[in-house]
Amino acid sequence: MKEFLSQRGIPFEEIDVSRDASAAQELARRTGRMAVPVTDIDGKLVIGFDRQQLEYYLSQARASQAPSFGASVADAAKYSAAHGLGVLSGAYIGAVKPGMPAAQAGLKPGDVITRIDATAVNTASDLNLALSRLEKGARIRIGFFREGQPRQAEGLL
Repeated sequence: MKEFLSQRGIPFEEIDVSRDASAAQELARRTGRMAVPVTDIDGKLVIGFDRQQLEYYLSQARASQAPSFGASVADAAKYSAAHGLGVLSGAYIGAVKPGMPAAQAGLKPGDVITRIDATAVNTASDLNLALSRLEKGARIRIGFFREGQPRQAEGLL
């Protein structure tokens, strides 16, 4: 567990419940059992090493702390299929908030984001995850399609 969190640069506090009776009681109260490791991510408990659950809660925690991109997005595949546009992959932009990073980078409604820096964006969730890994003020390169043509933009979060 420590290696998993350390590799992602996530600060953590390790508590040895065998040496801290109050922590052991709190663990038993919150989980109903004495199992280790237990990871508390913003009040959401992960018992044992459940990589999928850890990744999910970590991405949620990062997203709540991530800088706002300022665009409403949906899965491009779902949007394009529903509107008879064929199947597209990426994050379809439905709206852009003026003055926010998406607008400052020149993105417009109807654009489909396919890449943030070196990270492929196949869905709206991919976009949110890629952005959640960045810090406010980070310079990003955005790959996207506008009216079927590939384009690139740069911006600051």
